Amino acid sequence: MHASRLTLTALAAAFGLHGAALAADPPPPPAGGSILAWTPEQQRYGYRNMEKVTPVEVVARGAKVRELPLAASQIDPKWTWNGQAQTVDSYMTAMNTSGVVVLKDGQIVLERYGLDRKPDERWTSFSVAKSVTATLVGAAIKDGKIKSLDDVVTNYIPQLKGGAYEGVTVRQLLTMTSGVKWNEDYTDLNSDVAKAGVTPGEPGMNPIVSYMRKLPREAEPGAKFVYKTGETDLAGILVSNAVGKPLSTYLSEKIWAPYGMEQDAIWVNDVAGHERGGCCMSMTARDYARLGQFMLEGGKVNGQDILPEGWVADATKAHQSFPPGGVETGYGYFWWIIPGGYAAEGIFGQQIFVYPAEKLVIAINSAWPAASKDELWQAQMAFAQAVRRAAR
Repeated sequence: MHASRLTLTALAAAFGLHGAALAADPPPPPAGGSILAWTPEQQRYGYRNMEKVTPVEVVARGAKVRELPLAASQIDPKWTWNGQAQTVDSYMTAMNTSGVVVLKDGQIVLERYGLDRKPDERWTSFSVAKSVTATLVGAAIKDGKIKSLDDVVTNYIPQLKGGAYEGVTVRQLLTMTSGVKWNEDYTDLNSDVAKAGVTPGEPGMNPIVSYMRKLPREAEPGAKFVYKTGETDLAGILVSNAVGKPLSTYLSEKIWAPYGMEQDAIWVNDVAGHERGGCCMSMTARDYARLGQFMLEGGKVNGQDILPEGWVADATKAHQSFPPGGVETGYGYFWWIIPGGYAAEGIFGQQIFVYPAEKLVIAINSAWPAASKDELWQAQMAFAQAVRRAAR
């Protein structure tokens, strides 16, 4: 990703961002319409009401909520971006941001909402779910259900035998270095990312597995990084097969209920009724922040390790390094590596930034009109840097 000279005002005009101007009661998205092609009004309704527009599974919360106390001192970041003075409110309006929660030392130092969103309303995650799926891989290893990251994927998804995933390891799946060819173009409704998970599969086979096992190889396993949502869906199926439970149940048992999330989450299904490991959980902004805090605390619940020793450090280091100049510097196990920390990222402006040395978590939800544009990611990173400075 490259730097941009556009101001936030120019971004709002260029990409059609108009948070304050959206209708009070937007129409629901049409049944069967691609989420990648929703209008701003459909985004605003659908992102907070995914259970009303598509089949989902519930990730049950527990009886006790982990409180997020309000810090005695609140922050109010102000910064200059490409020559213009910015505030939290101006940023949120320009970027169609529905929620921001910032934790410092486990306490809320900033919490704001936009697009008429209420604190108890959920918002969809898009690819932030990938990082959750990777964390469940770690939990399954801790539970002895997955033997090793160096096991081959076909041990857990035997229907992939004989295709391009033959010989690919779990580790290569988590680092997106399988060598399998894939198109992740969000603007192309005929791309792999648009079709996988919604295309019916072969009889008796999960549609994701059916789709992925037909893909060709373009490189040897471990040799080439290519971002593939389909592989995170495979990782979700792998975990579910290994533990013998739906992802939603396993997530509830391992993290959601014991850690004390404040609301049930929901997880979107593929056409076969299996949660998509690569996309679309919905949770409150505070629960996004709690997920970041869970990682910041080393994947522990009430002092008990949920993940293998050293998992968080290994998952959030750069197994793949990127050239200088972009927002991200590398890729871990479905976590993006950024200067000073790591992040779970979703298209249309979803983010959990974690800065371990600063004990800082930044959760952001948005409804960008473009799935992924350099200018939008750069503006969001500038906001995160302003929050970091204000929280020191």
